[in-house]
This record gives sequence, structure tokens and C-alpha cells, in this order.
Amino acid sequence: MKILITGSKGFVGKNLVAELRNRGYKDIFEFDVDTDKVLLDEYTKQCEFVFHLAGVNRPKDEKEFMEGNFGFTSELLALLKKHNNKAPVLITSSIQAERDNPYGRSKKAAEDLIFKYGEENGVKVLVYRLPNLFGKWSRPNYNSVVATFCYNIARDLEIQIHDPNTELTLCYIDDVVDEFISALEGKETRDGMFCKVPKTYKIKLGELAEKLYSFRRSRDTLEMPSLENEFDRALYGTYLSYLPENQFSYKLDKKEDDRGWLAEFIKSQSMGQIFISRTKPGVTRGNHWHHTKAEKFLVIQGEAVIRFRKIDGDDIIEYRVSGEVPEVVDIPTGYTHSIENVGKEDVITIFWASEIFDPQKPDTYYLEV
Repeated sequence: MKILITGSKGFVGKNLVAELRNRGYKDIFEFDVDTDKVLLDEYTKQCEFVFHLAGVNRPKDEKEFMEGNFGFTSELLALLKKHNNKAPVLITSSIQAERDNPYGRSKKAAEDLIFKYGEENGVKVLVYRLPNLFGKWSRPNYNSVVATFCYNIARDLEIQIHDPNTELTLCYIDDVVDEFISALEGKETRDGMFCKVPKTYKIKLGELAEKLYSFRRSRDTLEMPSLENEFDRALYGTYLSYLPENQFSYKLDKKEDDRGWLAEFIKSQSMGQIFISRTKPGVTRGNHWHHTKAEKFLVIQGEAVIRFRKIDGDDIIEYRVSGEVPEVVDIPTGYTHSIENVGKEDVITIFWASEIFDPQKPDTYYLEV
């Protein structure tokens, strides 16, 4: 299928083009503000589906709203009509089309135009009134509060919140793209005369800011906020996409002694925490037990023996593990345990504990295996 996408370098267009290619679509005609207008004539002659995403959001002059949103739509439809091309046309409008402001009036005019075009020419038209969108590649300090907050918070810049109780309706770009590709395949989601993206999220402005600040703090505290719902996972992925390119990494606090070193990696109130250690040959770590804290050990380099003994028993249980054969060893409560490097190279171990270490209540009791 030959697909025309106007506004192909914009936020929605860029994500849509990328996913169409992921799904095997090859004949994509990309048209943006810097594309030669001569090409649009050829594209409208050949295309079999149109994603009309181009529009004006923040012009220098209010007149550009109507020129960019209504005027260019008129040009596009005129070219399709000239070539007698009955390709379906999907257009992105905005919830602002319901409001009496220059931007809203221009989007409403474009909506009316395309509905009339579809009716008069027997063409399928799909009009999406989109709410506030968020996701990777949206321009900060432009028309997306999420993009602006992510960009500024990642750089320790101030953000402006006039009313933290202002409720936003947000839609994630991946959900928009999924719906648009469903529409391309004839499976759009209808809502009366309009179409819609079925999945949206509501959140207050202050709550949004706090979530983003918690993502920023997690590098310092190593404590990850909850990502158990789809919105939080989408928002976290979006936040990371705005990190400065020279700040993708951060160093961990390494505790070093004559045995090697140990560093905390990540913490979670619901999932506990992960450590990583390097242990020198001949060195034994552990020789302690826990009432409640459960652990898992995973050696990823070297040779080690993990030993267990019930605190009231004499029998010693041994597990020999190697980084060459990844093997997770569960550490049951009530067993004193240790790990000894029995090889010639340093042992590197990943440790998981079911709770975050609390020095006031460590639940760790020394007892040799």
C-alpha cells in the first residue's frame, strides 16, 4: 500500500513512520514543511491512504493558524480531487476544535472541510480529535506539558505550575500510532462522526510533576517508583528519552575492602533491592541468616560455593556455581549461608533481597556456616 504522510517530521509523524516501517510498510511518501510542493502533486496521484498530520500549533502570527490548518488541508484535498483519488483520508484535529480561539477555529474549519469533502466525493474520512499527547520525540517548550516538564526536570531547570489541581487528559504516542495503523487496516475506533484513540489517562498537573521528579530522584536514591501500571511505564520511558545525551549514565557508590567491593544497584518498595559484588579468590562473604528477608544469588563470573546450614542443625548443604552456567540460588530464611570464591579469578555476583536494607532493622544475624 502506498501511504502519504503529511507532517512526517513532526511528533506524531515521526513515530508513525518508524512503526509503519517496523511492520513492513515500505511505500511511504513523506511530506513536511521543507518538502518540494511539486512532490505533493505526485504523491496525491499515487497514494492509497492519507495520514494528514501537518498543522500549525505555535505560529508567530495568528493568521498562520488558518493558513496552516485550513489552507493546507484545502490544498491537499484539491490535489486528491484533481487526480480523482478516492484514498481514505485520516486527519488529526484537536479537542481545542470545540473552543472559540484562533487555533480551535482553524482546526474546526479543517474538520468541516474534510467532512464535506468525504460526503461530496464518496471518500472515507477519519477525523481524530486528539487530547494532549506525550512520548518520545515531542518538542519541549512548545505545545506538550509532558515534554516540557521532562526536559526541564532532567536538566534541573524550573517548571511552571499555576494550578496543581488542573486535570489533564493524556494519550501516549504508541497508543495513537497503534490506533492509526488499525485505521489504515480498516479497524478504526469510532465515536459518532469522529474517531478516537481508545486509551487515555487522566492526571492532575501536580501529580504529573511529582511522578517526573521521582524519576529524577531515583538516580540518587536508587529507589525506583512503582511502574506497575501502563501509564507509569509509558511516562518513565518518555522521561528517559529527554535525558541530556552526556548524562545517560550515573555512577554507583562502591563499598570497597580487602574482600573486594559491593554496590547497591536498584531498589523498589514492592520488589526489594539488587546488589552487585566482586569477591577476590579465597574470600568468603556472608555467614549470616535472616528471619524474613529472602535473597537470590546469581554468580555471573568465576567459581563459587554457596553453603547453607539450618541455624539449629549441623548438616551443611553446598551448591557449586559458575559464571559459565548461570544458576540462581534461593536463600531460604532460617538458614545461615555464605558464598566462597573457590576459583582463580574474581567472582562477580548479583544479589537480590526481598526488602530494602534498613540499618535500623537489618534482619541480619552473624553465624558461621
